[in-house]
Amino acid sequence: MTLYERHSGVVYSHLVLLTDDHGLSEEILQDTMLAVWRGAGGFRGDSSVRSWIIAIARRQCRDRLRRRRPTLVPQDVLANRPAAEPGPEEQVLDRMAAGAMMTAVGALPRHHREVLDLVFRTGLPLAEIAKILEIPVGTVKSRLFAARAALVRSMPEGGYAS
Repeated sequence: MTLYERHSGVVYSHLVLLTDDHGLSEEILQDTMLAVWRGAGGFRGDSSVRSWIIAIARRQCRDRLRRRRPTLVPQDVLANRPAAEPGPEEQVLDRMAAGAMMTAVGALPRHHREVLDLVFRTGLPLAEIAKILEIPVGTVKSRLFAARAALVRSMPEGGYAS
């Protein structure tokens, strides 16, 4: 399995979380993999390959977002575009179940969403996540705790009361 095949899905998902733009995330992923290819000789093995690639992707994303101005699309352009997903009959139950959770996660501050994504989507150890985010492990733990606590508090309002 190639390096790209093994890590691109996780890196792409993390970039979508950071940018909220699939097209931009794909561009940054390609820039990241090119940077990984060019910088492979500089990999010291202090962390896993995945966390090293995610750290590169975060820097690529940060740099790209600093240079980028938002593009506004007029509402009438979007109104005439058909949805790409399957019809509502096939998705309504899944969306209802996930809707409250997504709303709650979306309401979290970006640094909490990012920690949740790195912990649960990538499966990286907290120490490696701390290296990626360039913060102490204790800060990763406190952000994770705060994010979980906020989600628990929001669940009764989202229809998940026990």
